[in-house]
Amino acid sequence: MTSAAFDLAAIGAGLSFAAAVDELAATLDTSTSAVVSAPPGTGKTTLVPPLLASRATGRVIVTQPRRVAARAAARRLAQLDGSPLGTRVGFTVRGERAVARETRVEFVTAGVLLRRLLDDPGLQGVDAVIIDEVHERALETDLLIGLLSEVRELRDDLVLIAMSATLDAARIAAVLGTDEQPAPIVDHDVPAFPLTERWAPSSALRLDERGVTGAFLDHVARTTASAARELHHDEPAADVLVFAPGAREVSEIARRVRDATDTFDVRELHGRMPAAEQDAVMRGRRADERPRIIVTTSLAESSLTVPGVRLVVDTCLSRTPQRDAARGMTGLVTAAASRSSCVQRAGRATRQGPGTVVRCVDERTYAAAPARPTPEIASTDLADAALLLACWGAPGGAGLRLIDPLPADSLSDALTVLHGLGAIDDDGRATDEGRALARIPTDPRLARALRDGGPAVGARLAAEVVALLGGDLRTADSDVAQALIALRGARTPDARRWRSDADRLERLSTATPGVRSDLDGVGLVIALAFPERVARRVEQISGGATFLLASGTRAGVTGPLAGVEWLAIADVARASGRAAAGSGAVVRSAATLSEEQMEQAASHLLTDRVEAEFVGGRVQARRERRVGAILRSSAPVRASADEGRDAVRRTLQREGLGLFTWSSSAAELRCRLALLHRELGAPWPDVSDLGLLAALDTWLAPELESLASGTPAARLDLTSALRRLLPWPEAVRLDELVPERLEVPSGSRVRIVYPAPDDPDARPVVAVKLQECFGWAETPRLVEGRVPVLFHLLSPAGRPLAVTDDLASFWSGPYAQVRAEMRGRYPKHPWPEDPWAAAPTRHTKNRAAR
Repeated sequence: MTSAAFDLAAIGAGLSFAAAVDELAATLDTSTSAVVSAPPGTGKTTLVPPLLASRATGRVIVTQPRRVAARAAARRLAQLDGSPLGTRVGFTVRGERAVARETRVEFVTAGVLLRRLLDDPGLQGVDAVIIDEVHERALETDLLIGLLSEVRELRDDLVLIAMSATLDAARIAAVLGTDEQPAPIVDHDVPAFPLTERWAPSSALRLDERGVTGAFLDHVARTTASAARELHHDEPAADVLVFAPGAREVSEIARRVRDATDTFDVRELHGRMPAAEQDAVMRGRRADERPRIIVTTSLAESSLTVPGVRLVVDTCLSRTPQRDAARGMTGLVTAAASRSSCVQRAGRATRQGPGTVVRCVDERTYAAAPARPTPEIASTDLADAALLLACWGAPGGAGLRLIDPLPADSLSDALTVLHGLGAIDDDGRATDEGRALARIPTDPRLARALRDGGPAVGARLAAEVVALLGGDLRTADSDVAQALIALRGARTPDARRWRSDADRLERLSTATPGVRSDLDGVGLVIALAFPERVARRVEQISGGATFLLASGTRAGVTGPLAGVEWLAIADVARASGRAAAGSGAVVRSAATLSEEQMEQAASHLLTDRVEAEFVGGRVQARRERRVGAILRSSAPVRASADEGRDAVRRTLQREGLGLFTWSSSAAELRCRLALLHRELGAPWPDVSDLGLLAALDTWLAPELESLASGTPAARLDLTSALRRLLPWPEAVRLDELVPERLEVPSGSRVRIVYPAPDDPDARPVVAVKLQECFGWAETPRLVEGRVPVLFHLLSPAGRPLAVTDDLASFWSGPYAQVRAEMRGRYPKHPWPEDPWAAAPTRHTKNRAAR
């Protein structure tokens, strides 16, 4: 590599950050890490890389979150350096590379550097890494900080700098530094030019179940055209920047603005555009060209500086990945942009002078938006990140200095996916298959589809499908096969980019050349990537259908695909309204799948087993063939003894012992045993629901066999079953400790009602006519005298007159009041003034006299 230094004075001419270069250089004299915080447009991305290159002999790598930003930054620095792009200054992004042996500064996307680290963990030949736009909290950027912090533990000469327009500098500094010493912070701020805020809310909804509404896009276009005319009147040389949430909305707004005015050169800027068109926007315009209206996604928020802008029109919407944990899916969701993002966007109007922002919402809606964007690590699918960490040797990020840890639920789901792909072992370490998948620059599931689908359907078709699914391309009527047909014959930027990605993926395929397949293989490739999303139609509705996925999710389908039986679904998202067919989700891309292909792709989800259930007191069984949650066939069969026993056990554990019909003798025995266990403990058995369910095989084994063979539950003799729990030799004292009946002074043997097993405070009760207990002073006690009997003393008609466990006190006190009230009502029965001297009787006075 050449050691020629960059001319920092020439490169920094006119850039605000030039004033901070000396401070950063002095900081790097004493530290190999730093955090640089400076507003967008100040020149930090242009000046910091050549500063580091001038201090080192090796290469300086600068990461950007987007390809267009990496290319634009490299082109800008090469231009200021006066060197051809790809010599002293170069770039590497997915599918494109302009780098030479003498390259001193290389701009890359974060994903490129992550995969480079897997091949070269020591980053040989690299002296410094600059991670730019840290504040965006892209997942790959967060991971890079963690991995590079570990690399620096082995390479204390590697310089690491994190840069951002706005960030929690202290937090990043703590991660980049050590436990004892955070990284130093270089904070460069400049006085901002005045910004005029205007509000232009729409009377129409911004969002509905399908996304951004057409009426709102009309409003944004009208607002843009009107504001641009005003600006052009006052500042003919100024340009307009319009922020939309995604590429579709960019195109729709641009088309509408072109229809509304021909005064302006309306340009689009988003990640799907060809590099040449992106670069043309970034170069600005000549003085003799028409003023521009540039409609862009969030990529121009901070990572790119579009020259000449003095007016920003903001939809205040953004599109971000969001994980639906309940359905196990992740998709791009359009929602209100965070206020910090909106501030970044507005700041694009004041880079070169006073500017204006027109927000297409009212102030209340703006104030209700989240303060900051959610870090991508907290909201997106983590399969790719988890595989990379496993290959690095830090499963789940263990031991890494990360800004935020990986969320446990999302990580668990990701590890389940990787384990199913054979990418990690039981300990979470990467397998050889996992390392092979990690080297394919796409989601691990799509990488698996490329590797396994190529031999089955041909390397080209597998690569085409994976390129389409990984490229965030829209599919008309959700049909991936039809989308492929359209792309093959198109010459659009999307088609060219897709074709380039497919070429690259085909070269990575391990399939033997020559295998060819028609579009019938599209569904198989998708199913190989997402076997849990194979789906069967379960309901036909007007204009669509509901499909059940193997994962258990239901999703609505409209259009031609609603008429097929089996689908391989690539993308399913939360939704409402007609498109979701009442399922809460809608299929966004899928392909027809044959049952044979389903079995090939989802073989590990296929089951063929007898499902026995205990229903209505009987064991019923059916032989069911399933793929995951999808029932393919079901037929009644006779359950085996084991299947029947398991069915009864499952139902009892789920619904409890109330399924049985308890005879009075069985219920009484259970209550007696419960009292003994309560008062004496072991060896008397625990006959609560939990106790009996835990000991099913001890007391109910023969009955379980009977139930399994078809005997109705109502025929079981639970009294005999409970007697199996009686402890020996203690069981001989059962009737002594807890007798069934109690003899009262009249000679009657009255049944004792024992408390229910689930009532720990209740007492055994004897309900007896008051006259049968005359003269009884000693209240009887059960269980070795531990438990007094509670008497319900009844009237001749059997109604309770008193409740007591102290007969002596009753006769001496309350009895007199009872006698006064009852003797007139029941004159035929004895109500002696002295109950101690009266003879106990169960008869009337006349019959007792006889």
